Amino acid sequence: MTRDTSSVDYILSAAAVRERTGQVLQLARRDSLEHFILREDALGVLVEAVQTEIFKNYPKLDVPYHSRWRHFSAGGVGREERLDRVLAARSLRERCRAKLELAIVSVLLDAGAGTFWIFRESAGGPTYQRSEGLAVASFQAFAAGLFGEEPYTVSAQALSRVTRGSLEQAFQVSDNNPLLGIEGRVQLLNTLGAIIERDSREFRGAPGRLGGFLESLEALSVDGELEAGALLSYILHSFGDIWPGRLSMHGRNLGDVWKHSRVEGAGDTHGMVPFHKLSQWLTYSLLEPLQEGGLRVVNLDQLTGLAEYRNGGMFLDAGVIDLRDQEQAKIEHAPSDEIIVEWRALTVALLDALAVLARERLGLTQEQFPLAKLLQGGTWSLGRKLAAERRADATPPLTIVSDGTVF
Repeated sequence: MTRDTSSVDYILSAAAVRERTGQVLQLARRDSLEHFILREDALGVLVEAVQTEIFKNYPKLDVPYHSRWRHFSAGGVGREERLDRVLAARSLRERCRAKLELAIVSVLLDAGAGTFWIFRESAGGPTYQRSEGLAVASFQAFAAGLFGEEPYTVSAQALSRVTRGSLEQAFQVSDNNPLLGIEGRVQLLNTLGAIIERDSREFRGAPGRLGGFLESLEALSVDGELEAGALLSYILHSFGDIWPGRLSMHGRNLGDVWKHSRVEGAGDTHGMVPFHKLSQWLTYSLLEPLQEGGLRVVNLDQLTGLAEYRNGGMFLDAGVIDLRDQEQAKIEHAPSDEIIVEWRALTVALLDALAVLARERLGLTQEQFPLAKLLQGGTWSLGRKLAAERRADATPPLTIVSDGTVF
């Protein structure tokens, strides 16, 4: 008997993220959410701040894609240039594989680090925190060979050997330098190693290597072009088993998908709200390596904005959304709590609305200024700036218990 997997395919898509988060926005517009009030007229003031932020960061509007590659230049250090020098002797295909591998493992390690963790790249050098710190730490671990049989590679066997101790050592974790969700991060890497070994056909280009899936992506392309939505769907289906078991459907782990009592949907998908934050962040981070390797990803706005705390914090701190009960800001919440599902959903849907306003002000089309550029040019850094203005430690306005796999 053949199982109907169409509902799984739907939930594991960017279209489902946009449709379900759009439902939450419509509930907010009817003032029907339990936890949030929407003040959509405040978007006008916010878009001015975003425009100012874009021109401050990129005066010529030469905004790159929002991706992990931006964080590798933390502190003004040319780590990508260093990587290019190391890889110069390899073929174009092998250089592409290596960059895909670095992007993937670094993104998987990019959930919230917490307030207290820091990483020092060299003795006496500067320290890095949060996303930049995780990027620099993962780059150094990649260069040192923690994830591969040799430096600057990622292999199934090496990923399977990563332990809490080896990751803590690489990321300089100690009692005085705690990193949130360390067990969750180790589990992601171990499971990724198992997937590479199990699904040898998907990684046929270089057996045992994470970058062996490049040929599978090429097979999905037409005349050297790959739809962004198809790339995300491939990531979600091929790598979905790395995520901790939460909701599942027809035996498939759905990953970053949660329940909301007011969201409607057909059949098994009723009440489900997908975000696929890390998978979309990963998809954005593969664009440049794939392009360097000769595979162009098109229709980028098939993807959505990212349901993470910098973008979400921006809307809260700017007054576009507000808590009905301010006491909720003083307690910790699980990712499954409806207040967090609402916050993340509103973040995704309002980023779409903000993008329309921003393009109008900048005089650019959707193709010229996709969400991947809005996120990089203005919203992520503005979210961080607003957080620093309002809270001494620049923490998000809501606190989420992190397991190292969501934010």
